Amino acid sequence: MHLIIDGYNLIRQSDAFRQSEKVSLEEGRHALLRSLSQYRKRTGHRITVVFDAWVSGSPEVERDRYGSIAILYSQRGRTADDLIKRIVQERREALVVVTSDREIADFAARRGVPAVSSPDFEARLLEAATGAARPAGNAVPDRNGVREDREPSSVGTKKKGPSRRLSKKQRAVQSAFRKL
Repeated sequence: MHLIIDGYNLIRQSDAFRQSEKVSLEEGRHALLRSLSQYRKRTGHRITVVFDAWVSGSPEVERDRYGSIAILYSQRGRTADDLIKRIVQERREALVVVTSDREIADFAARRGVPAVSSPDFEARLLEAATGAARPAGNAVPDRNGVREDREPSSVGTKKKGPSRRLSKKQRAVQSAFRKL
């Protein structure tokens, strides 16, 4: 699995990374990259972080590495959102986009690529950093990020009518989230 992460979106959605960013923009990026590096070691997922550089950037997309993490800076005049959309459109492998930007998430979903919100992914980063175990069974985050168990209930009456199935988009996000 290949994670495409909207770097500044994740930093600004996270209290911990936002505190580092208050020191300097570079410190915020390094805090995120250190955390992602630990996550990569535990999971083995390919990770690409995309940052905006549209005001003072290069005329071409700049590439960098932080250990085994690929870093892309958008070209001058373009945003990280544009670059993420291009990556999703040209995808050659299984991707998961990490962003809380609704426009990017919807774009990815229309192309069959699940998008995980930044706060949900940050929770996975913290689990990986602390070595916390994932919940057993079928516990998954619901729409509000609260974990709930989807085990069928053995108590109750026989169900009639349409099932309470999540939408295809929500099931794809949950499937990708379980793999993180």
